Amino acid sequence: QVQLEESGGGLVQTGGSLTLSCAASGRTFWSYAMGWFRQAPGKERELVAAISWSAGSTYYTDSVKGRFTISRDNAKNMVYLQMNSLKPEDTAVYYCAADVQGRRVVTTVTYEYDYWGQGTQVTVSS
Repeated sequence: QVQLEESGGGLVQTGGSLTLSCAASGRTFWSYAMGWFRQAPGKERELVAAISWSAGSTYYTDSVKGRFTISRDNAKNMVYLQMNSLKPEDTAVYYCAADVQGRRVVTTVTYEYDYWGQGTQVTVSS
C-alpha cells in the first residue's frame, strides 16, 4: 500500500508561481513512476506531468510545457511540481499519483497509475 499526500496548493494571481509537493510512503518509492494530474470542474482528469523512477524520462502535456517542471527526491520520498506563469485555465484540483509497475518510461494512461492522493486545489485568479 502506498500513501500519497499533496501540499502546496492555493490561490495565486495570473503569472504567479506555486510549487506542489507530494509525500509518498513506501520503501521502494525510488522504483515508482510518478505523475501529477489535474481535474477542473466539469472536465476529465488529465495528466499534467510525469517522471520515471530515475528521472530520466519525463512527460508534460502541451499546455504546460515551458511553464511547469516535475522533479523528485528519492531520498526524501518526494515529488514536486514547480508551476510558473500560471494562467486561469490552470485552475483545478491537482493530484499526485504513483505507477508502481516498474516501467522504465512514464505512462500517460490514467488507469495505469495505481495509487492516488486526495488532491490539492490550485486557483489562479485573472
